[in-house]
Amino acid sequence: MTDLALVRHGPTDWNADRRIQGRADRPLSAAGRAAVAAWRLPPPFRDFNVVCSPLRRARETAAALAGAAPVEPDLVEMDWGSWEGRRLADLRAELGPAMAANEDRGLDFRPTGGESPRDVQARLAPWLAAVARRRRPTLAVTHKGVIRAVYALAAGWDMTGKAPHRLANAALHHFRLDGDGHPAIVALNIPLDADREAAP
Repeated sequence: MTDLALVRHGPTDWNADRRIQGRADRPLSAAGRAAVAAWRLPPPFRDFNVVCSPLRRARETAAALAGAAPVEPDLVEMDWGSWEGRRLADLRAELGPAMAANEDRGLDFRPTGGESPRDVQARLAPWLAAVARRRRPTLAVTHKGVIRAVYALAAGWDMTGKAPHRLANAALHHFRLDGDGHPAIVALNIPLDADREAAP
């Protein structure tokens, strides 16, 4: 069994504006850099091998947490195609029932010209298996779509309806990989704050 910890990047201007980022390479905002500067990895995770998505917001977050980290291309955010830069609320208003039907597809939800969450899981599978083979505890700084894809695998959630757990930002999510790279949940929503205890 191999420990895997996942952390979402810090906030960007598009996060504040509720815009879909996907592969758009937005840097951390000034507020995001200030927030990440205050984050601390909990002691059990400080010796983990740290890797990150190739997108700038993840690289900047990883550098603030642990110094420069190797890039893993498979950790890149879900591709939202032509919807990048848009707001979900606007898309729902514009597309109406078609958008609702698409969202009801869960793992097979697909933005125009983009990836589905099931595609993200398929993209991640070889990387998860490689981490499991190396048997080295690993911490990945990545994105909401990637974390949700791993969580869905671990929870057996098909992404329809409400998620069994809410995944917090500014938190670490701890999984354990079996020999094939399949994740199991150990603990979710561990605060990135040395002065706070892990959430229940």
